[in-house]
Amino acid sequence: MHAMILDENRNFKWAEMPDPVRKDGEVIIEVHAAAVNRADLMQKDGCYASPPEWPQWCGLEVAGVIAEAPENSAFKPGDRVCALVGGGGYSEKIAVPEGMVVPIPDKMTMIQAASIPEVWCTAYLNLKLEAGGMKPGDVFYMQAGASGVGLAVIQLAKCMGAEVITTIDSPEKAAFVKKLGADYVLDYRTDDVLSVIEAHPPTVALDCIGGKKMGDCFKHMVFGGRWIMIATMGGSETTINLETVWRKRIRLIGSTLRSRTSEEKSRIMHALHDELFPLFVSGKLISNVHAVFPIQEVEAAHGVLRRAENIGKVVLTLK
Repeated sequence: MHAMILDENRNFKWAEMPDPVRKDGEVIIEVHAAAVNRADLMQKDGCYASPPEWPQWCGLEVAGVIAEAPENSAFKPGDRVCALVGGGGYSEKIAVPEGMVVPIPDKMTMIQAASIPEVWCTAYLNLKLEAGGMKPGDVFYMQAGASGVGLAVIQLAKCMGAEVITTIDSPEKAAFVKKLGADYVLDYRTDDVLSVIEAHPPTVALDCIGGKKMGDCFKHMVFGGRWIMIATMGGSETTINLETVWRKRIRLIGSTLRSRTSEEKSRIMHALHDELFPLFVSGKLISNVHAVFPIQEVEAAHGVLRRAENIGKVVLTLK
């Protein structure tokens, strides 16, 4: 098979690699599409390696068809599936624990299916499990609202009845997230985000930015609020008044999806499939695909994310 590996200079190279060998409990997927995530950019830059049991090249979510499966598997060769993977999705084939694989509905394309597992598992993990859910009257805060994760959590928070505060950096992105139901859409370059947070104290925040302003917003959380950190794209240092934490019983939660065990990821993936896939089929939820590139144009695909041009997902095709 071929895979888009990283060479000794960390440049992409479409190279011939050994076919994956299926272990007990695994299936082999012939990959038709793989989505791009910011974690891939970090891996390309040498600061976010795959877990050791996964291939050491990029790719966290794929869609394709089953090529091999155990005799007692729920899947058979030819079945259309998508999967959450720990790395190695930029390849023609990949071995995946069966629990991290789910069937694709008939009405869903491979490109759509490849755009769902990583960001929607992140949304489900953090809003449903880490935060413990939300209810009508709660307020949810998420920066980078037009990112893949941003679009997912905005929709999921609205499904749970919460008001949503989010930030963007262009009128086009603002219009899109407003259509998804975001209540307060702010341009972080020109609008006073802190005054809105102060007027509408968040119940739950999902933070991929961090940075110095995080501490100022953190102090305006409601009593019992949950602030979940998943990345620090805006910087890793801020100042928090620790008295605020215990007086308001605020929980600061660190969360990642990639480092979780296959068993944990399987539970999340199947909950996502059972609870949310019907909503994708009915059109109540969307995973917006911003752009599609053949895998040989992976640098161009990464460039869209690096320049923050995307509204939703960027997907690579292999078939």
